[in-house]
Amino acid sequence: MVVPQYPTKKAADKGKGKEKDDKDVADENRVCSAIRKLGSAPEGTVRLFDRSDFYCAYGKDAYYVANNHYKTQNVIKFLGTPTATDPDGLPSVSLSHAVAQAFLRDALTTKQLRIEIWEPEGGGVGKGTTKWALGKSASPGNLTAVENLLFTNTDLLAAPVIVALRLQVKDNVKTVGVAFADTSMQEMGVSEFVDNELFSNTEALLIQLGAKECLIVDQDKAIDYDLGKIKALMERCGIVITERKKGEFASSSVEQDLNRLLRGSLQASTRPEFDYKVAMSSVAALISYLNLLSDPSNFGAYALKTHDLSMYMRLDASALRALNLMPDPTGLGGSAKTMSVFGLLNRCKTAQGTRLLAMWLKQPLVNRHIILQRQDLVECLVELQEFRQAIADDFLKSMPDFHRISKRFQKGAASLEDVVRVYQANLLLPGLVTCLERGVEAEEDEDEAMQDGEAETGEKGVKREKRWKGLIEELWLSKLRDFEGNLAPYQEMVETTIDLSELSRHEFVIKADFDDSLRETRDRLEEVRDALNEEHLSVANDLGMDPEGKVLHFEVHSMYGHCFRLTRKEASAIKGKKGYIELRNQTNGMFFTTKTLKSLNDEKSVLKKEYDKKQSALVKEVIGIASSYCEVLETLNTVIAHVDVIVSLAAAAVAAPIAYVKPTVFEKGGGSLKLEEARHPCLEVQEGISFIANDCSLERGKSCSGRSVCLSNVSEFSIITGPNAGGKSVFIRQTACIALLAQIGAFVPCTSAELPIFDSILCRVGAGDSQLKGVSTFMAEMLETSAILRQATRDSLVIIDELGRGTSTYDGFGLAWAISEHLSTITRASVLFATHFHELTALAQQVPHVKNLHVVAHVEANPDTLTGKDITLLYKVMPGICDQSFGIHVAQLANFPDEVVKLAKRKADDLEDFEERPEAVPDPDAASQNLPPEDIAEGTALVEAFLAAWAERTSGLPTSGDIADREDAELKELVGCFESFKDRFESSRWTQEVLAKTY
Repeated sequence: MVVPQYPTKKAADKGKGKEKDDKDVADENRVCSAIRKLGSAPEGTVRLFDRSDFYCAYGKDAYYVANNHYKTQNVIKFLGTPTATDPDGLPSVSLSHAVAQAFLRDALTTKQLRIEIWEPEGGGVGKGTTKWALGKSASPGNLTAVENLLFTNTDLLAAPVIVALRLQVKDNVKTVGVAFADTSMQEMGVSEFVDNELFSNTEALLIQLGAKECLIVDQDKAIDYDLGKIKALMERCGIVITERKKGEFASSSVEQDLNRLLRGSLQASTRPEFDYKVAMSSVAALISYLNLLSDPSNFGAYALKTHDLSMYMRLDASALRALNLMPDPTGLGGSAKTMSVFGLLNRCKTAQGTRLLAMWLKQPLVNRHIILQRQDLVECLVELQEFRQAIADDFLKSMPDFHRISKRFQKGAASLEDVVRVYQANLLLPGLVTCLERGVEAEEDEDEAMQDGEAETGEKGVKREKRWKGLIEELWLSKLRDFEGNLAPYQEMVETTIDLSELSRHEFVIKADFDDSLRETRDRLEEVRDALNEEHLSVANDLGMDPEGKVLHFEVHSMYGHCFRLTRKEASAIKGKKGYIELRNQTNGMFFTTKTLKSLNDEKSVLKKEYDKKQSALVKEVIGIASSYCEVLETLNTVIAHVDVIVSLAAAAVAAPIAYVKPTVFEKGGGSLKLEEARHPCLEVQEGISFIANDCSLERGKSCSGRSVCLSNVSEFSIITGPNAGGKSVFIRQTACIALLAQIGAFVPCTSAELPIFDSILCRVGAGDSQLKGVSTFMAEMLETSAILRQATRDSLVIIDELGRGTSTYDGFGLAWAISEHLSTITRASVLFATHFHELTALAQQVPHVKNLHVVAHVEANPDTLTGKDITLLYKVMPGICDQSFGIHVAQLANFPDEVVKLAKRKADDLEDFEERPEAVPDPDAASQNLPPEDIAEGTALVEAFLAAWAERTSGLPTSGDIADREDAELKELVGCFESFKDRFESSRWTQEVLAKTY
């Protein structure tokens, strides 16, 4: 953590405020001494101190909070007597509970810091508190201790996942054993696989899991070099690294620990996951770090699963950034929701739906059957708009986060409000079931009425709706009906025990009929309420005001309880009148009370505490019964989340400027990518943008026995050239984004789309460096490209943008050519390669399935401009090549100074002249682009025969004598030889083009 500069003495004096008495100074000195004795927090950790009513940060942490959260150092105060280390006193910053909550969310989820919250020993908090103990600690992957603070009003984007990783190298085989846990969902998982030198499988797994923190062995000399690679990978993915002792990865007690933690009666040793020995050692480290065995609520609560990498499309950190899948946690990428694919698609009504959508985006499917199921459900809700809106607005909007409530039940931290929220959601289930049953049936009736004269279309429609109905029945309805039956006793229990008539007052209490003393207290409370109403009427009569009017208000204040409020204009009505007590004069009016009202307030407060105390045992019993339904609620939570995500995808497809379409998805390797009028989903919704759609086609060839067999229309590899800012990057990114959307089961921004299932999307887009990590821009580029070359397969989609621009032109072009040739001839992946190396377009002459595309720019001469021409970017991708980049024109658009533009133009012209001078030798490739191979072969043979004849003529010339005479003789023989071949040259199409380009 970077510590800001300390403020000046002037700022320190400002923070001290008024002079303090000796007692205050003595108290502060005791606090300062106690804080200093604790020492500094570990690197990357912020300490807060719980002062009951507020939190404090001291020392360097105070500066961090002031600069990063408050954005000013004026909030800093200095405590105690100055010392050598703190010349102005100990820096201190106070945070209210609301401010602390916001700070914790930002520090743990965005800044990726660890948090320690210290509490006074013995629970007492005073000015001179001198003994502190660590009360809570949290990290980006383990938020359990601070859940109540983080999830009070809103939920995180996705559940935090913590990972433990153990690497075993044996006979040069790298086996990675991974264990992961989501403490908020009470789930654990394992995965074990063999990885390569770049640990690409590990990176794909971390992206799929959305890991926030990773535990690794702190020192292991045998694999130190490989651990260094893994650490670099973690930093690239933005994952916090926590080093643990090697002994924590010992798996000797993991079986016993899992038997206590896992659900069900099945012993850990008999589970298939237990066969992954390296992963089990990671499980041991995870259990130890999370201290799961110290909390009895975890016993029998965790589920264990295996994560299979092959079930999902592989994405790496580069792809995640290049495709803008998730919101930028730093906010640098723009705060608008539509700046990321997740923000654009997220129209979920529930917290569990939001979490599931984030998971789907990081885990695109490769199973075509499940993809088609999701597509059909989305299609159903796209077509049936009223059906979709009814599900979202009438039911999903009122569904609570059942998982969070279940966890509170298990930990004994739930309240009657949680019990009631589940009850209210349960009341909605019959209506949701009826809505799902009738939604498709209503559409069937409409289609039957429209089938006259459209028999074929009607038949297709009926089949489609039967498919919809079958999926809704299988995935949603059958499960929801079970929930209705399972939760019926719960509903009866709530209606029997809880006083539902009090919900309108937002009070959650047990029915008074359960106990005579409870009933007596309830009757007295009712009497007090009646007396409060009578006092309201009495004061209104006394002041001559309407009790229900807009002048006199009778309300409940957070500080004063029941009180009266007069508008500021009428506040003088109580001036000089006996019996009225002014409380506070604010902008919204004058608050006041009476002796009678104050007495009734006190009586109500006492009775309420008495009632709560008497009902506490009953409340505990009710919550205990409710907690037995946790398993049902967890399963219900999964179904509701699935419904919510499908509704969200359908709503996003319809809400787009041009509605999305259902793509046709082929099995892996079973088809080509063909997109018509494709658009970038995020860019098309930005204000002030009229998006230009483009077609994209990556036709697949065949490969047999290691040799390529290609047809003339095959275009597996597309090279895109064109001017700067012309749309090349957008074109390749939108194609990859559409492929990903198709594989999560969503509709896509095209007018027509056909795609195969890709096993991975690999990206080399943009340039970034990190001097602090010793990685230059070019090295970062090469690392990403190396990963592509090693990971790409025949079924991968690769997008590359401006490869090689981080080094010299010649080196960059050489690398770009070699990489392109390897991907197009060896790997045979589907590739979109945007470049300014126009020479790279010649690859299309050597590899038949490489095709050239370019973005169109309209150029018109204009002598009045510095560049001598006007350029209009059309953002349209067309076949062919572009041999200009228009970089100087783009610089002019960026308001470069005129003298800089002029100098750039002059130097560019000089370089062009320098490169054009040796162009006496014609380029055969340039002359043969549109000729058949037989004409090229015939022309080449003719030129070879001409050169051989000239060599033979000059072979007999004398070698001694004047050089000028010999050159004249050779020139004479050359002219004679040319005359003898002239007729044959004129009859050859290839030589005619060469001569035309030469002269």
